[in-house]
Amino acid sequence: MALHLLKLCVGPASLDDLVRRIEANRTLALAAGLDPAPVHTTRMVPKRAAEIAGGGSIYWVIKGTVSGRQAIREIAPFTDADGIGRCRLVLDAAVVPVSPRPCRPFQGWRYLEAGNAPPDLGDAAAGDLAEMPEGLRRELSGLGLI
Repeated sequence: MALHLLKLCVGPASLDDLVRRIEANRTLALAAGLDPAPVHTTRMVPKRAAEIAGGGSIYWVIKGTVSGRQAIREIAPFTDADGIGRCRLVLDAAVVPVSPRPCRPFQGWRYLEAGNAPPDLGDAAAGDLAEMPEGLRRELSGLGLI
């Protein structure tokens, strides 16, 4: 079973915002002749990187709700221009909506065991939630109704 990361998504107000931001960055990268794969840069390398690299995802917490995930394709440590060690998480371009789950704010990331990860909305377990607008899903989740 793969291990996942749970991370606050700073900036985008919704999954649609996140998808638009990824697409805009992809367009800029292609215009500059760079690799268009989405990346997330962190200061620390996950200590359990070997477990994550075997099929893990990064689950995004948007406005207090676990809302979506992106598969992690590669975990690449590097040193930046200032000589500081960093880590680049190379992500899949597809953002998969997941069954909403409330989540309190935290710093950095948290490990998320596969058994505790929310199911994808495309799964049969999600039912009609995939058809519901994201704002309504978030509100109902916050009220503890879904």
